Amino acid sequence: MKLSLALFFAGVFGALGVLLFLVAFGTDYWLLATERCPSVENRMDSFSAERGDIIVSPHKAGATYHHEGFFWRCWFNEAVMDDNIWKFWFTNQPPSKFCMHAYLLPFPLTTEAHNSTAYETAIIYRGFWSVFMMLGVVAATVGGFIIICAAPFSNYNLYKAGGGLFLSAGMLFTILVIMYVIWIETVIDIPEYIQKQRTNICYDFELSIQYGWSFIIAPIGIFFSLLAGLLFLLAGHTIQIHYD
Repeated sequence: MKLSLALFFAGVFGALGVLLFLVAFGTDYWLLATERCPSVENRMDSFSAERGDIIVSPHKAGATYHHEGFFWRCWFNEAVMDDNIWKFWFTNQPPSKFCMHAYLLPFPLTTEAHNSTAYETAIIYRGFWSVFMMLGVVAATVGGFIIICAAPFSNYNLYKAGGGLFLSAGMLFTILVIMYVIWIETVIDIPEYIQKQRTNICYDFELSIQYGWSFIIAPIGIFFSLLAGLLFLLAGHTIQIHYD
């Protein structure tokens, strides 16, 4: 009875972990950014942008909102300026916006603002982050399928293998969350980007950055994945002792 209850909760936690990992992987709201230029609120400026720039479209009155994740970096313009995080929710965004692939694009570095070595280093760092993301999703998904094959009590090795994969997925996502924080806080140079935009666009250029809901749900998935992995390993050990 206790074993069945443990397996039930392990299955629920594992399913939640896989679901949250897939949502974090598939949605593009790891990072949210808002750009403002108060001095040009009543006019439109057009300027050229380079690879890696946050702004890649004419600056319009109001603010430019950006969000990015594993697959895409998107931005859209709004006449009304506010810092409400719900601005980045699906239903609160305009029907059309601009997007570009974000696999290896450091944010918000430019080749002009940094030497090629620093730029390539940031790309390599982003590449490792992407690899950990993919490995974590694959480990959690494969672990879920193995656990399905293990039920009910057919093979304790499958429970152990599934539990190990859930633990691996949790640890991989822990690493990538830490890497993402380090990337945003230290690897990229936000003050230098702001200074560059103030020189090229407007003297009172403002940039606010915050972590999005895709980033927030990743640690929740980590908790469920690690807990499910421990329970499945414990279940496999118990089955090996009492049923083998």
